[in-house]
Amino acid sequence: MKAHDAASAGGTPAARSPEYRVAHLQDRLASGELGELGVRIEVRGESVLVTGTVPSAQCREDVLGTVREELSGLEVHCDIVVSETSSPDHAEELS
Repeated sequence: MKAHDAASAGGTPAARSPEYRVAHLQDRLASGELGELGVRIEVRGESVLVTGTVPSAQCREDVLGTVREELSGLEVHCDIVVSETSSPDHAEELS
């Protein structure tokens, strides 16, 4: 294959396209310890949106670290929420 065959119509090598990098990130997240998480990654124009819910702040940091590593150089918007799994600290008052 010639070097110009690997480029997309926009001149970006296919392996460096945002879609390819997102697919690689999704595979990496699914195959690691974080595989059970409900994290979604979407290409939105020139940026990437990462959404979902994780069980702890540490887990959120792990996901964000992996995202930063895989998608460096891309504009990434993260909306990852930490679910509250602790028991309530007070009784709910019903009327």
